[in-house]
Amino acid sequence: MPDPIAVVRLGTRASALARWQTAYVARLLRAARPGLQTEVRVISTRGDRVLDTPLPLVGGKGLFTAELEAALRDGTIDLAVHSLKDLPTETPAGLAVGAVPRRGDPRDALVSRGGYALPTLPAGAIVGTSSRRRGAQLLYRRPDLRLADVRGNVDTRLGKALDAGGSYDAIVLASAGLKRLGHPGAMSQVLAPEVMLPAPGQGALGVQCRADARWLALLATIDDRPSRAAVAAERAFLAGLGGGCAVPIAAYARFEFGHLRLRGRVTALDGSVQVDVGAGSIIPAAERLGGELAGAALERGAGTLLAGAGTGAGTEGRVA
Repeated sequence: MPDPIAVVRLGTRASALARWQTAYVARLLRAARPGLQTEVRVISTRGDRVLDTPLPLVGGKGLFTAELEAALRDGTIDLAVHSLKDLPTETPAGLAVGAVPRRGDPRDALVSRGGYALPTLPAGAIVGTSSRRRGAQLLYRRPDLRLADVRGNVDTRLGKALDAGGSYDAIVLASAGLKRLGHPGAMSQVLAPEVMLPAPGQGALGVQCRADARWLALLATIDDRPSRAAVAAERAFLAGLGGGCAVPIAAYARFEFGHLRLRGRVTALDGSVQVDVGAGSIIPAAERLGGELAGAALERGAGTLLAGAGTGAGTEGRVA
């Protein structure tokens, strides 16, 4: 029998949210394996360093994950903790997502110093977001809104949203991140999925390891099967459309009466058109469900919308 794992080195980004998420995974591992020691290594990613450019314009995949994956491959760390929505759908050779712990709140939320909800924002209000998915869905509901890019970690963006002299009337943030950092009261409105469908994998964590039996066995102790199935369906929908974080693709899966129900959405960047699809299946067919639903979205014209998003079409006159 191989020697049991005694010490685990976990890689994380430097932000407060990333550190919280890594500490949470470390606690789960220690609870599952009493006596296990955990160490945290902070690793800077390209997405953390390039803060003066809107995310869709930075280019390339793995903006927040590539350096962590490189550290895994060279043995600097044993596990990498990711926000699953940041992790590309293609898994590099030799690596695996060994665990998806129980998912947090997948929804988006508005933060506004004026306490505005989406219906009560003044005409022409400025809403901060660096996400094309969020921006497109906002414009679908409120084409009068003006979108302004906003970068930085959760605390930075929260500060910009609440700044009395700031230029934003509201900023969109992930509800899970605000809750994890102790700011649930800052949310002026939690956006229902019917209004703002989340990003594939939003609210979930992915714990990546080398594709080695010992590490996979360790991570199996903290894996949540329903959460893994839900995000597998969402990510298969994203992969089936050939998309990444720079395109307005949304998906959300949850269990209803024992079956997995998946909803997918593609929205034109200017909010003028929105394609919604949905279907259900049992757990073992989660990835197939996502792929089939992507095909249904393409049949309804999603490909044309994504082609426009890839060129940046539809944003002129909309971004403040």
